Amino acid sequence: MNFTIEELREAMDRQDYIRNLSVIAHVDHGKTTLTDSLIARAGIIKKSDAGEKTFMDTRQDEQDRGITIKSTGVSLYYEYSPNEETEKTGYLMNLIDSPGHVDFSAEVTAALRITDGALVVVCCVEGCSVQTETVLAQALKERIKPVLFCNKMDRYLRELQYDPETMYQKLTQVIDSVNVVISQYDIPDMGELLCEPANGTVAFGSGFDQWGFTITQFAERYSKAMGMDMEKLRSMMWGDWFYNKKKKTFTTEQHNKKGKPRKRTFCKFILDPIIKLTNTVFEGTLDQVKELAAKLNIELTKEQWKLEQGRKLAKALMAKWMNASDSILEMVVTKLPSPRTA
Repeated sequence: MNFTIEELREAMDRQDYIRNLSVIAHVDHGKTTLTDSLIARAGIIKKSDAGEKTFMDTRQDEQDRGITIKSTGVSLYYEYSPNEETEKTGYLMNLIDSPGHVDFSAEVTAALRITDGALVVVCCVEGCSVQTETVLAQALKERIKPVLFCNKMDRYLRELQYDPETMYQKLTQVIDSVNVVISQYDIPDMGELLCEPANGTVAFGSGFDQWGFTITQFAERYSKAMGMDMEKLRSMMWGDWFYNKKKKTFTTEQHNKKGKPRKRTFCKFILDPIIKLTNTVFEGTLDQVKELAAKLNIELTKEQWKLEQGRKLAKALMAKWMNASDSILEMVVTKLPSPRTA
């Protein structure tokens, strides 16, 4: 483990640095698989096992059936810093993985009543399903603040092979459907509840392959290279913002003077590099993969480079480049309330 009992005990006395959250979703949308990334980050399981171990399915019948039946809790300790210049702070995370099947909804109720925030996991292919709407509505009634993870983006890349603009439109539909449910609840003293990518309350990725990202993470990377304010850049990396290639500026005008469409910023700066890396791993040579990995500052061990070229190598590269636990941890720490606030 990456923490000691003493660190855990000390963190219990600092309420502002505690986060109590439930992971809620429709059955088979990938809650438990995604939770593995946080378990691996804490050092409880191997990073190579994350996504396949389903650590939170502790019962034999859960492992046999491949679904969560009982809510399972775990306490984790992380050190987090919003940027490289700031000293890291220790956070205690009390996490409950709840069932997604409608037959076990009582377990979700019990989990929500002892937590302050909810990580809502939605499969970006199937969208916001009936049980997702049910558990999300239940969370809001219990005054639980939500953040959203759009899961299974790996299916967009290899199975469905969507182009970047189609991916953006599909993701927009998923987020909008979640926000439709949230908008039905007006709780002024809880602040803004809608999940918005530009505000850092939505993350995207693949729980099985253990990679994920937020708009904030990419904005931080590009702001240094472009010499732009991070907050301003983040606001332009989602929605109807396009890149003017000629002037190297951002604009809301979708077409240039000749009528040619401009590239959406989310597609150009985020989806294009992800698609390029994935396609190179599956279709290119190992030398091409290594060259691209070097450009993206991705460093793998000698053992990882020996992995079979395909999904295993792609998982190792993507998880190293943008680990799912980083995006989840960022959302949980910065967007979900502490027990004192809640």
